[in-house]
Amino acid sequence: MAERLALRLLQLGAIAVVVAVSTRHIFDLERFLVPKELALHATALFGALFAWHAIRRLTLTRIDKLLLGYLLLGAVSALFATNRWLGLRAFAVSVSAVLILWIARGLSEAGMGRAVGNGLALAVVAAAVTSLLQAYGVYTHLFALNRAPGGTLGNRNFVAHVAAFGLPLVVLAAIRAKRFLLVSCGVAIVFAALILTRSRAAWLASAAMLLIFFVAILISAPLRRDGQTWRRIVALALFAAGGVAAALLIPNALHWRSDNPYLESVKGVADYEKGSGHGRLIQYRNSLFMALRHPLFGVGPGNWPVEYPRHVKAGDRSLDPSDPGMTFNPWPSSDWMAFLAERGIAATVLFALALLGVFVAAFHRLRAAVDAEQGLLAATLLATLAAAGVAGMFDAVLLLALPSLIIFGAIGALWPTPSLVERQAPSPVVLVLIAITAIATYRSTAQIIAMEIFATHTDRASIERAARIDPSNYSVQMRLARRGNRKQRCEHALIARSLYPLAEAARDVSLGCR
Repeated sequence: MAERLALRLLQLGAIAVVVAVSTRHIFDLERFLVPKELALHATALFGALFAWHAIRRLTLTRIDKLLLGYLLLGAVSALFATNRWLGLRAFAVSVSAVLILWIARGLSEAGMGRAVGNGLALAVVAAAVTSLLQAYGVYTHLFALNRAPGGTLGNRNFVAHVAAFGLPLVVLAAIRAKRFLLVSCGVAIVFAALILTRSRAAWLASAAMLLIFFVAILISAPLRRDGQTWRRIVALALFAAGGVAAALLIPNALHWRSDNPYLESVKGVADYEKGSGHGRLIQYRNSLFMALRHPLFGVGPGNWPVEYPRHVKAGDRSLDPSDPGMTFNPWPSSDWMAFLAERGIAATVLFALALLGVFVAAFHRLRAAVDAEQGLLAATLLATLAAAGVAGMFDAVLLLALPSLIIFGAIGALWPTPSLVERQAPSPVVLVLIAITAIATYRSTAQIIAMEIFATHTDRASIERAARIDPSNYSVQMRLARRGNRKQRCEHALIARSLYPLAEAARDVSLGCR
């Protein structure tokens, strides 16, 4: 019963992390990111408690040890970070992701892997549906107006990434479904959202995913000879084509500047000589320099926006000219650049080796598959990892809550059970991760409460209460730094400056303060 409750929590958590949004527009991306992090942490926390015995039955593999080493280095890095609040926040996402992997894997070994995969696939379709609703004119405060069609994810690129690495899960659910036509509509929906987002990184990831999936089918003899699988794949290709055609032909409410926006995006997929592509190369170079200057532990999880202005010249495209000393985005345009710069070379290598280990294990299972079902699971995992890896080269993916839940949940549900038992996962390690996730759940809740107070009150007493609840909120500290007597202003000005030491606004309000 406890494990079935854990399954339901994981399924509901996957949907919750898609739809969780704050309507307080003053916080821009944070109103999407923080509620989704809360949903991720709560799912990991309560899912792990209910799946405790399933997790304890797991074998501790070399891949698990690599992930634990990655987490340990990330914890040390967070302790030395300039902004420890951001360090804890980013580190907690990684901890919850590993717990999600163990929960999904424990449930899979208990015979619930198919239900876990179907729940994740449904979450992917739900994200695509919210994107299409916005694309075709539905207005709600749950959507961001300036990054359409981002739906409840707040950014069209985020939706595109989920569509790219989540599509194999939807295809898997359709191939195995009894109600094939109904589930296949999800494939059309995801493809339509993928086209309408115009995300070049996601299109590249999708191309890699489709190539890997097709090659995997050819490699696996049982899968290659299975007539039903081929018939359903052909039917799914027709559904996908229908989704693409609908996206291109049905008039939508999106206002692109180009007369042929989709053709323009196709032409610009590999263009890195100008525009955003050239800006990425500059940012990657500067982020690598950051990593080389801090090779052991990096600048701290989540601290890329804090330290990046220190390592670049004025006029860098990643800097916000309207707010000197701050970056446009809270992360670089690449997971791997973020891991290198924030957590150091060693942690990045451990994490990459862990994912590579899962990929290799899935490939071996593909080659050794005794039936089409085993081959299909391995092919799905290979395609998911390929899409996530490619998308993460050009945008933030594994740094975020929703992709972390979907990808690590998929790894846990599809990862082949090791034949060599090394030893069971030690209880103290699991308890420590659960405790960190509990702290992260509390912190995310506090952030949301502080955001609500800040957005709905203007009196100083209320804003000070928000600052006590969430001392890490830079906007709250800056508002208090500009109001009240000198002593009151200086107290919060110094806190704001400690959060972002290079921000000129924080330095200006803290002049003369000690």
